[in-house]
Amino acid sequence: MSKLNIGIILGSTRQGRLSPQVGKWVKNIADRRGDANYEIVDIADYKLPLLGEVDATEQATAWNAKIASLDGFVFIVQEYNHSVTGSLKNALDYAREAWYDKAAGIVGYGSVGGARAAEHLRGILGELCVADVRTQASLSLFTDFENGSVLKPAEYHLANVNGMIDQVLAWSGALKTLR
Repeated sequence: MSKLNIGIILGSTRQGRLSPQVGKWVKNIADRRGDANYEIVDIADYKLPLLGEVDATEQATAWNAKIASLDGFVFIVQEYNHSVTGSLKNALDYAREAWYDKAAGIVGYGSVGGARAAEHLRGILGELCVADVRTQASLSLFTDFENGSVLKPAEYHLANVNGMIDQVLAWSGALKTLR
């Protein structure tokens, strides 16, 4: 059986964002496992305008092709005003069927570990027929980032990330039979 393809989705596009650091940290943990193909997928690279504003056929086609090529996801989610970023919501809306029957885990960060953003994301994923897994990692801006800007995660997060990845792989493999 071939290895599953898991995308680590960076959920922010703004200048000075921390999601690239968090995504790289998760990818390093995942790559050491050797049990799947992991790649960082940066929504900023797709330059998606607000849905419905202009013709974005080219960007939407590339985005949908990328999402369709993946078997599961790990979302790097930062909390903005008690929810997900507008850019992540927009990117989720640009694809529909490409998300169906896949699994996702969440790594959140913020003042309360991105918990509220993660909860909002779970509702959106449910509508997109994505099975979100229970275990997640929640990073605090106060204790897991030096000066609020350099990722220095506590050691105990490693168990949560690995547990989440275990669940994402199990569900992604099971759901692949439906696609």
